[in-house]
Amino acid sequence: MNQQGLLFVVSGPSGAGKTTILKTVLKELSDIEFSVSMTTRPKRAHEVHGVDYFFVTEEEFQQAIDRGEFIEHAFHYEHRYGTTKGYVMTRVQAGVDMLLDLDVKGALNILSTDMDPICIFITPPSFRDLSDRLKKRATEDPQSIGTRLENAKWELSHIDRFRYLIINHTIEASAQDLKSIIRAEKLKVTRRTDYVERYKFL
Repeated sequence: MNQQGLLFVVSGPSGAGKTTILKTVLKELSDIEFSVSMTTRPKRAHEVHGVDYFFVTEEEFQQAIDRGEFIEHAFHYEHRYGTTKGYVMTRVQAGVDMLLDLDVKGALNILSTDMDPICIFITPPSFRDLSDRLKKRATEDPQSIGTRLENAKWELSHIDRFRYLIINHTIEASAQDLKSIIRAEKLKVTRRTDYVERYKFL
């Protein structure tokens, strides 16, 4: 067994389908944990502190920023969201495999740390597909869609910084690809040193 957990970071442009893929994988894999983010958004009735999010005040969030605790943080729809290094690394060092959903800037930030992330980029088959998916969601106005597409051009230009690339033709196939990556990384000889050492002395 791995003595230390692995850190998987999934990223990609808005509309790539990564959230749905992650939900599918998390339902099927019981030996990996989704990272819980911190937010200033009010807790909803069905949500649990420490399970869905760590719910904090604006002051507490800003203090965490000032202390440099975040791997990444962002402002969405009048509320702040962020992932703390302390929480993630505590779980990883306890032997728990962690799965993070970060935007591309957040993923690039974590690549510049000593956290040894396994970064996976998810994208639709083409830029046209990405545009069509954003329009079909019908959750944003044309201006917002245009902004997301412009952002996507920059995000897609950084694919070569990632270790793996999943082309999302279908959710089912992409979920299988992600599970294959997770399993393959866990089976690397370099991560199973306990067995390697054991068989050296037979």
